[in-house]
Order: sequence, then C-alpha cells, then structure tokens
Amino acid sequence: MKSLIIAEKPSVAADLARVLGKIKKTGDHYEDDQWVIASAVGHLVELYMPEDIDPKLRMWRLAALPILPEGFQLKPIEKTKSKFSELKKLMARKDIGRVINACDAGREGELIFAYIYQLAGKKLPVERLWMSSMTPQAILDAFSSLRPGESLKPLEHAARSRSESDWLVGINGTRAVTLRLYGMRARQVATVGRVQTPTLALVVQRELEIRNFKPQDYWRIVGRFGIESGKYEGVYQRSSFSKDPQNAHDRGDRIWTKSEADRVFEEVKNAASASITETLKRTRQIAPRLYDLTTLQREANNRFGFPSGMTLKIAQSLYESHKVLTYPRTDSRALPQDYPETCAATLASLVEPYDGFASHILKKGLINPKDRRVFDNRQVSDHFAIIPTTQKPKNLKPEEQKIYDMVTRRFLAVFYPAAEFDVTTRITTVAGHAFKTEGKVLVDPGWMAVYDREQAKEATIPPLRAADKDGSAWKGSVEDIALEAEVTKPPARYTEATLLSAMEGAGKLVEDEDLADAMKEKGLGTPATRAATIDHLIRENYMIREGRDLSPTAKAEELMRFLTALGVEELTSPALTGEWEYRLRQVEQGKLSREQFMEGILNLTRKIVDSARGYEETVESLKESRIVSPTDGQPMLESMRAYKSRDGLVTLYKTIGNRQFSEAELSDLVQKGEIGPLDGFRSKVGKPYSATIKLDADFKPKFVFANGSGNGNGNGSDSEEANGNGSPVDLTSCPVVGNSPVDGSPVYETPQAFICETQHKGGKGFRLGRTMLGKTLPREQVAKLLKDGGTDVIQGFRSKKTGRLFSASLHVDKTGKISFQFPPREKKAGSSGGRGKKAAAPAGGDQ
Repeated sequence: MKSLIIAEKPSVAADLARVLGKIKKTGDHYEDDQWVIASAVGHLVELYMPEDIDPKLRMWRLAALPILPEGFQLKPIEKTKSKFSELKKLMARKDIGRVINACDAGREGELIFAYIYQLAGKKLPVERLWMSSMTPQAILDAFSSLRPGESLKPLEHAARSRSESDWLVGINGTRAVTLRLYGMRARQVATVGRVQTPTLALVVQRELEIRNFKPQDYWRIVGRFGIESGKYEGVYQRSSFSKDPQNAHDRGDRIWTKSEADRVFEEVKNAASASITETLKRTRQIAPRLYDLTTLQREANNRFGFPSGMTLKIAQSLYESHKVLTYPRTDSRALPQDYPETCAATLASLVEPYDGFASHILKKGLINPKDRRVFDNRQVSDHFAIIPTTQKPKNLKPEEQKIYDMVTRRFLAVFYPAAEFDVTTRITTVAGHAFKTEGKVLVDPGWMAVYDREQAKEATIPPLRAADKDGSAWKGSVEDIALEAEVTKPPARYTEATLLSAMEGAGKLVEDEDLADAMKEKGLGTPATRAATIDHLIRENYMIREGRDLSPTAKAEELMRFLTALGVEELTSPALTGEWEYRLRQVEQGKLSREQFMEGILNLTRKIVDSARGYEETVESLKESRIVSPTDGQPMLESMRAYKSRDGLVTLYKTIGNRQFSEAELSDLVQKGEIGPLDGFRSKVGKPYSATIKLDADFKPKFVFANGSGNGNGNGSDSEEANGNGSPVDLTSCPVVGNSPVDGSPVYETPQAFICETQHKGGKGFRLGRTMLGKTLPREQVAKLLKDGGTDVIQGFRSKKTGRLFSASLHVDKTGKISFQFPPREKKAGSSGGRGKKAAAPAGGDQ
C-alpha cells in the first residue's frame, strides 16, 4: 500500500518529492511505488455561509439573528474546486493505505488538512509530518519521527474552534451592527470580528487621546559648564523629586510653573563657579533574545519600515523557497534543550560576513547548554525561535537579505557575553541647585561586536582632571545658563511595530522581555494572524497608513462609538479578547474542552445580537450639545451619528467627507456659517484633500475649495481635482506654475491642488494640495518650490498634534516627496558666550 502525502503548497510537495528520492511528477502529483505526493493551495474548503444553510438568510434581517448552526457544514472553495476533487480522488484510491498530513506545522495548517479530510469523507489512518525547517536533512528527520494523527487532535480542536468562533462573531456581529448603525438599505457594511475589532479599538483610543490632548507648558533650565578638559551641559533637577502619579509627563528636569522657573533662574543665572560630584558605575547589557515572528516584524518595521505582512512573506520565502531560516510562524523565543549540537553545526556552516563571529563562538566554547534564555523546553511551543539553517543563502533579494541578516546576527549575538559600559553621573551644583549630566562609554562590546558596535556611540563627557580640584572638592566654571520654554507632546500614533506590541500584550505596551513572554498567551490573535488582521482593517477602510503611522478613519470612530453604546465590552476590550485567546490556547493544550470554549462563544454571540436588538435612540436618550440650532435657538441634541435640532430642521453629521468633526468645529460652523480651510478630508478612493465647509440656505454643509468653488454635496468627491459641480477639471484651462520634479511635465493650479498631467491621468507624478496644515499655499511659493526645490519660510501652518501655529519652508525631492525645513531656533545654552539667556515664555503664565 502507498502513502498519500498532502502538503499545503505545490512548492512544498516538490521539495518533499526531491528529498524522498527524486520522485517523478505524474499529472498534478508526484508518485512512485511507495509515495503519492500531492498538495493543496492553502485553504480548499470553507464553512457554509448563511445563505448556504438557508436561502432566506441571504437577506439581512435583525429578526433572523443570531444564526447559530447546529453543526458547521463544509463546501469546496469555488475557485479551487478542481484541486479539492483531485485530492478526494487520490484518497479514494484502493492502493492508498494511509494519509500523511504535511501541511504547515501549526494551527492553520492543521485546519486546512482537517477540512479537506472531513469533506473528502474517507476514513484512512492519518499521520502528521511536523517540520521546523525545510532543509533536506530536516525533512528526512521529520519523516523518521511521524506523529500519530490523534496526538494532534487538541490542535485540530483549537483550529476548528477558532474558525467557527470567528464565523459566529463575524457573521452575526457584522449583520447586527450594520443593520442597527446604518439600516437595511445602507450601502456601507460595519464589519466586526473577534480579533479585528478590539485591535481597531486600540488605534481609535489612541487617536482620541491625541485629539483630546491638552498641551502643558513647562520650563527647563540648561547650564553649560567648563572644566580643564572641555565644556559640557547639565540640566537642572528639582530637589527631592517624586513623580506625580497624576501627571504622566512629570520629570525631574521639568518645572511646571513660570514663577518657580523664574525664581530658580534668577538664583543661578549670575553664578560664576560650581561644585562638582561624580559617580562611576560599571553596567552590563545582555543580548536580546532570539526572534519569534512578532518581534521580527516589529524590528523590521522600526528599522526598514516593512509592513508586518511583508516581513511574514519574506520570512516564509526564506523558510520555504531558500530554506535558510527555520519555520517563521512561531511565538517562541527559545530553542529546545537538546539543540546545542545543532546550533554548533549551524554556526560552522555560516559564511561571510558571519563566519568570523561564528568561529569565535565555537573556538571559545561560548554555547552554554544551561543558558535558559536560549535553551528552554518550557518556552518552546509548537515551534522554536527563528534561527538560520545550515543551508547557505544564494541569490537573496535585498529585502530578503535584510531579514536574513537580522535573524543571523541575533542568533550569533545570543552566544556572546554581555556588553559592558561605564556610566558616569555628574552633578554640578550652582547656588545650591543641582544640574545633572550623564555619560555612557562602551568598555567591552561583547555581543554588540556582532553588530559592528566596537566603538562607543553613546554620549561622552569631558573627564575631570587634577587641575579641576580645589582642595578636596571638584570645581568648574559656569559658562552659560538658559531658561527654555517647552510644551508637553501628545502620545504618538501607533506604528505597525507598536501596534504589534500592543496586540501581543492585549493592549499593554510591554518593554520587559520576560513580562512580555508571560503575557503572550493572552494577546490579540497569534503571530501568524496579526499581520493579516492589520491588513484587513486597512482594506476595510478602518485604518490608513500615513508613512509609518496608522490612523483610524471616520468609519472606525463611528463604529467604536456605536459598540461602546451597545456595551459589549468583549468587542472593544483588548484585555477581554486576550482572555478568549488564552482559552483557545488551553483547548490547544488539552486543558479546556472544545465544547466549553464554543459555549462561551455562543453566549457572546447572543449578547452581541441582543444588545444590538435592544438598542434604541429616543429623544429622551439624546444628550444636549453645546451647538445652538440656527432655526430654534435651542441646544442641538447629540445622537450616535449626528447633531439634530429639536424642530427637526437641521441635521449635522459628525462625519463629512470621510473626516470626523468635533463638537467645537460644528459649533463654529453653525455660528460663523463656514469653517476652514481644514485638512483631513478623504475622497472615496482614500486620497487626502483640504477644503472649507460652508452651510447653505437650508443649513446643509457644502464644500468650498481654494478658488471659491464648491462641489455641493458635503460628502467629498471621487475625483481629487473637481470643479464647482464635482466633475473633473480640464487641466488645459488651468494656469501652469512650473514643471514636475518627477518627470518634468507641466504642473497646473486646480481648485484643489497643484498637479502635473501624469498624476492627473493616474500615473506617478507630482501633486501638492492647495491647503497644507490649515495654510493656503501662495502660488508664487509653489512656483519657487518647483523651480528651486524649496520655498521661502511660510508662516501659518498649524500642528495637528499641538494645535499651535508654526513656520517652515517646504522642500521637494526628485520623487515629488514634500518635506518641512524649520528655521533655526534660538541657540541653546552654551552655543554662544552670552550669560543668563532667558527664553520667551509661552502664553498662559502659571499652570
């Protein structure tokens, strides 16, 4: 009897055929007298949709919810139906005695095979091929230790539970929320998911924190001091500092009242000399741990700007096609305790530029089998950490080389000793006030040598010498002291790196490696699914990428407001969703039954539907706003999506042109009749634009663009360049202001933007909005930008983060990318010979 091997992808089937004896291809599979090797192409089978269960469920009706199938039926995916039929025929052959599941060794691979096997309806014995590397030897080793299929049943149960729970929450939640939020005839769909929605909640919450942030003024006093060997800076430290738990921005060098800052400054500004004390401490820094998928994605995003999905794709290619990395979809950062010999063989196989470091590790005997940060069975789940294999890399693309380099250097670094630093803390006392200076010098690079950090890049300070000693004390001169006015900054938007961290910690950004590992089991999603979750939210127009930042759309904020009003915390709380992931892990480990898990999901599904069904907005439930109606003079009432006058004549939606409006902005619009120009509008294809909003005679918002034209719909336009009625502009009727830095084509001035013909036709060219950060750009400055590559300093930009006005010049590169260049600030302390400089204080005085 022959054994049928089912791989997840055709490329894996080809590798198995080659390693098992260069088995020839017959039709769409490989076969000899012992093996039949075939493959899926990812998922071939899916769960029934509601309309497959009952055609009546094609219509979305709240009365039909919740949809709770008694048993989840399966069907082939239409576009790969022939592939499934082929596998079904192979399983039906009388000469096939067993099936070997060679799909990816993880939860999703287990599900792909389980669904194929179930729908095929055959009862052949199953064994599991479990590979952590695709090298020929690793494949042969895996075949010599096949696992009984029954031993993987808990993993299969977890995979089925994940799939079915996502179906139940996604189908019922999406239908219930869409019907309640937008109505039966709505064109929009409010997609809801067990993992995606709490992830989105993180991004929306951060945006609200930024929007509601109130900047606080504070002051710092900076001194410049002189000693025999040179000059150095120190920053004033408040005496007996104890951080205020109510003020997240509190620091020892920040003074929160102008009067206190002035008092200290007056006492130190005319001092001529200072006394100095200094402490020196030797510190050690151990190497970071090996990568799991999430930490690899985070660092690749930080270093190279790679989206998380891109990093996963590259790592999968390095594993599957090049065979130079081990299995990437892992959440482990350690290796098995029997792996030291394998590590030694891997080190011996590394080539330039890594061979020198590897040789040093082997010669010095630096592999320590008892190092539990590297070798620990308790920290290894289905797969161990990502490390290089013995396969030599060939013909890697530049982005593949970057990921391979990251993994290989991290693998080398964990065997090296700790790096050592001398940390100097110097306190310079002026008129009884302490100024702190810190220096850090790399003494022994240790593992940092692997990253070519032989030289200290940290701050150094000039050393004290005998000439600075006055009796038993050290003395220095006061060269300059300045009072600097500063302002607190709002939290940063999430990047993919920080969002992955927050997902891993179920909403908590955890820097400590050991604590982060402890929280992994309660994270949002898994390493293998987090990138897909982020990409899905972007595709569904819930988030947008702006450079490396992730920002929520108005659609996302509207959804979160509604879900918060429903009170279903399980959909908006990352911590509660993390608990579900923990229970799924328990199913995987055989500690919780599949029935117990699914009962909890069924209850959650019922709760979501019941909450949506019971939600009703009445006049009594609406709250008064600060917007005074222009028709009846009464405060307008705030509903979920809009502000409405009591007489029913005026409705102002919170979202206009895919931009979220605050209550204060709409209040200004009603009082003044118009507001703007404003940034943040987005066309239906996602392109940003700026405009003024004006109320017409019926108090309906209309767009007004820089030349005074308006599109008349208050909902944005599909075309970026539109005339007064929303139709595309004829560029030949617009004035030319210069030539594109991208391709030299003419740049035209349209009502909304300065745009070249190439960009207008859908190509890659130059486009610059007429309004940037609230400032309408003068035509002559844009002409100068196109001719000289930069403008003069332009005043009147308004910061999105702080709301403050600032001045800057604009510069453009050959790709058409626009950047700010800021005029020089007042020189800081020590940059000139002046004494006692006092910076201009911000308005507002004492806080």
